[in-house]
Amino acid sequence: MPRIRNLAVMGAAAASALALSSSPASAATTAIHSGSIDGPAFAGGVTATNLGNVSVVTSLSNATCTSAVQNGTIQSDGSNLNVTSASFSGCTSSLGSVTVTAQNLPWTGGSVVYAPDASGADGTLTVANYSVGATVFGISCVYSGTLTGSGYNPDNPNRPDTSVAQAQAKITNGVVSKASGSFLCPATATVNAAYQLVGSGGEQLWASSS
Repeated sequence: MPRIRNLAVMGAAAASALALSSSPASAATTAIHSGSIDGPAFAGGVTATNLGNVSVVTSLSNATCTSAVQNGTIQSDGSNLNVTSASFSGCTSSLGSVTVTAQNLPWTGGSVVYAPDASGADGTLTVANYSVGATVFGISCVYSGTLTGSGYNPDNPNRPDTSVAQAQAKITNGVVSKASGSFLCPATATVNAAYQLVGSGGEQLWASSS
């Protein structure tokens, strides 16, 4: 039983790692720039890398992944944020390492929305239609769904890691749901994570109102 519980938690952890996102609605008022907030419009490849551990908690257990990297693409108006590849490593539970794999790629329909709010964030960022599985001791669970995180420009003093001058996203108490697997897998998991977002050519990315 404990083995299955920890497997479920790690499945959620992996799914969570993909949760860099913002709701697709109202992306029409958003503009993505390269180099500075007044820089040229940016459309193309984006890499998201975790800042610190990804933490996932269920009613039964908790787990962490030390590395989570996703690659995808985005349009200059913040629409069509699509994840084309995802990898995870250093995922552990009380039982040791867990194998985590992305499924059903690409994950399409996400977006970045520029909408400064009272919390100090510059907007939100959403990855939709993702699906991730985890396997340990031959037992597998799959979690999928959509997570929304707060987005920050590279100079925002409220960004998760002020030592990193890149666009960032933070997921706080995000929820993912079980898609398939053992009846012992928890139905939901709570995710906390932070990421930096960089253009595939090393571009510093900014969001503003179009």
